[in-house]
Amino acid sequence: MGLWRHSPAAAGAIWGPPLKIGAQTTSFPAARDVNTIQPGSFLTLHYRLAGPDGGDVVTTFNDKPATLTLGQGQLSPAIEARLVGLAEGTRQAFTLAPGEAFGPRNPEMVQRIKRKTIDEMADPEAEYAVGDVVEFPTPDGQGKFAGVVHAVGEGWLEFDFNHPLAGQQVTFEVHVIGVL
Repeated sequence: MGLWRHSPAAAGAIWGPPLKIGAQTTSFPAARDVNTIQPGSFLTLHYRLAGPDGGDVVTTFNDKPATLTLGQGQLSPAIEARLVGLAEGTRQAFTLAPGEAFGPRNPEMVQRIKRKTIDEMADPEAEYAVGDVVEFPTPDGQGKFAGVVHAVGEGWLEFDFNHPLAGQQVTFEVHVIGVL
């Protein structure tokens, strides 16, 4: 039976540095470093995104935490950049300047579409009002994108295809639960 040296820690015993026993050196596992978020990290976290008025746009704090892989497009690049370097267990909130999280508003993303074209893609009997969110197929038919009805005229609808938070200041609050 050999000699063991250890020191207690909050999460249990953590092995100390190698011990010299005679001419032999015995190594023990090093103390576990706290994991920090790096590009490509798999994360378990709670988060809250608040709009410019401070109201929740989305939150997981009242439900199950989210899991995601950093760099896979599940969060905006600006938010992902703020997460890099945060340690497991961190709870932090940060404010992103107008346009930083979801880009600036682009006036070219507001487009007028003939009602006839819309009727060819959807129910011709459908009625639309300002504020309605309408999904459109991508040109290749493989996906969808959404636009918000901005105005309604005789024989046309005007849609805003900007992200709803484009050009807005947002606050992102995060509690990093796990990092792999």
